[in-house]
Amino acid sequence: MLLAHATLCGVAPFGELDADFCTEHGEPRMVTVVHGGAGVGKTTLLQALACTRPGHTTVTSSLAGLDEQAPRVQCAWHLGQDDPSRPHPLEVSTPGGSPTSDEAALQRREQALYDRRAREQGGFVFLMFPANRWFSRQAVSMHAPQRTMMRYDVRSTTAFDQASSADLTRETKQALAYAAIASALAPPRPRERAAGGPAPVDPRRLGHAMHETIDEVVQLTGFRYEGLDPLSFEPRFVSAGGRVLAFDALPTRTRHLVAYVALTIKTLWAAYPSVDPREAEGVVAIDDADLHQDAHVQAELLPTLRRTLLGVQWIATTASPQLAASAGPGQVLALRRLTQSDRVSLFVDQQARTH
Repeated sequence: MLLAHATLCGVAPFGELDADFCTEHGEPRMVTVVHGGAGVGKTTLLQALACTRPGHTTVTSSLAGLDEQAPRVQCAWHLGQDDPSRPHPLEVSTPGGSPTSDEAALQRREQALYDRRAREQGGFVFLMFPANRWFSRQAVSMHAPQRTMMRYDVRSTTAFDQASSADLTRETKQALAYAAIASALAPPRPRERAAGGPAPVDPRRLGHAMHETIDEVVQLTGFRYEGLDPLSFEPRFVSAGGRVLAFDALPTRTRHLVAYVALTIKTLWAAYPSVDPREAEGVVAIDDADLHQDAHVQAELLPTLRRTLLGVQWIATTASPQLAASAGPGQVLALRRLTQSDRVSLFVDQQARTH
């Protein structure tokens, strides 16, 4: 599943906003940078996307209405691997609006069908990293991996205003530990697919994808990923000078990079266990992607993520011109408040790069 288009009506501070996430050829764009200063609605845009997707359409109080108008969001999703036979996008709208035509009523029925399919069969990956993310110091722990690591709940939400839910240490360590342990315990040869049965699950794919992708992303900050400590199961990293560091001892900027990749791979594996996570489709949104990163990492972050996880559509918000400059032509959406009014306007293509 990939995002194709989003329309926001009556949502502060935009009023009405049409954001296109496709290339000039009509294919979903795999990297989009939403650039703008403080208070222009970057987080609001991500919140609107998060609550208007297959399997999870809600009316959230975090979206403020404008001029006493109820906020309304409509998103078009290209289903891709979730429904390869569907040639056109699926329109998903926030609940509450009453159908005014046969076409609108058909859209509601179609949306309900895919909502049920998403809840029963999984898939339809959407992952959010909030701007208030942080990392506590705690030991690695794992319980009932069949219900935690191997399960993706499409109805899961990201609390943007709760600091406790933005602590990523536990989930990140679990993802790293589970990938290494499951890969080590997997049989040398995967089981053959039974006639008419589901595709076999090979945990070695998860282990290889996790180790190689984590190793590549931490190289941006001068580290390499060594794997798990055999006694404590804590993830270990090696600095350029040869010093061995646990995850808790890494610089904050490096822990952010590890979390982006580890949690994305874990989510893709839970949703599509028979597919290599480096090729599985999904949408990953990072709010304030430049947080704690220096100019060098900002310039290389998005190209590295795009290169290592080929099926993921990345949507990153930032106030950093360095990170926005790392995006290619047509990949930047700029949010700006041009007058003294509260309305924010959207600029694309060359206008988005003009300051």
